[in-house]
Amino acid sequence: MIVDVHTHTPAYRGPVPADQVVMNHVWRPDRAVKATTCWADYLEAMGPADKSIVFGIAWHPGGSRYDGIAESGADWYAGNLNDATATFVRAYPDRLIGFMALHPHDATCLDELERCRSDLGLRGIKLGANYQNFDPLEARALAIYERAQRYGLPILFHQGTSPVREAPIRLSHPLLMDEIAIRYPELKIIMAHVGHPWQVDTCVVIRKHPNVYADISATFYRPFSFWEQMVKAMEWKVLDKLLFGTDFPVTTVEETITKLRGVNAIVEGTGLPRVPAEAIEALIHRDALALLGLG
Repeated sequence: MIVDVHTHTPAYRGPVPADQVVMNHVWRPDRAVKATTCWADYLEAMGPADKSIVFGIAWHPGGSRYDGIAESGADWYAGNLNDATATFVRAYPDRLIGFMALHPHDATCLDELERCRSDLGLRGIKLGANYQNFDPLEARALAIYERAQRYGLPILFHQGTSPVREAPIRLSHPLLMDEIAIRYPELKIIMAHVGHPWQVDTCVVIRKHPNVYADISATFYRPFSFWEQMVKAMEWKVLDKLLFGTDFPVTTVEETITKLRGVNAIVEGTGLPRVPAEAIEALIHRDALALLGLG
């Protein structure tokens, strides 16, 4: 089984209108990315994946401005990303698992959590403290973690850097996850992007906590850093705590698999350590859903 644990809800059900196409030139250093996507784009990019976890980010408390969803032009949702995600998942229930987008500063945040869990059938939570500009250890955030632990809802946190100027990087440092995991030991946590560029910090956190994992999404396009993070995970003996992910639309499943299998190419002809091929295959085919309690 191949499970992509990190994808974003498409903005459009049908083809993206020509005047709504947005190309992002900062997400990855090697090429531009089509930032406005539709259902067909998503399904094509998932290709070999058997299952995918899909979500967005609630950039602001309340309102309808959510990451990945156009405020105008997308006529298949009611202005709320969670409804959009749930609609998409219902259309492809055998392939998709939806996570909810919450903002701790929203006065109705916990009510929205209950609605998403009970009415929409969303099975986890996506948070990005740097993008949402909240302290991961503040009381309003802790209330989400407590509820998530109670209900068995995994939380995927954006971790590491970002090119968004308004997003404070310190709020997404991997060592914050250590403190959250200490307080909520049964909470399933996914640390996105191996916390780049603090991959060693991520390795020591996932090594320490049985219910904390990291996804490798959107890291292969910096080849030396990609190889280095995999070697560090090997040395810290946490390769089995890494989960497959793409960060669609930033990358695709096929592209990520190809780069994983070629991770050692950059050190070919040197005496530097290699990541074992069998460990790479195990990562690609890891049953993340079972590990996260979503099986």
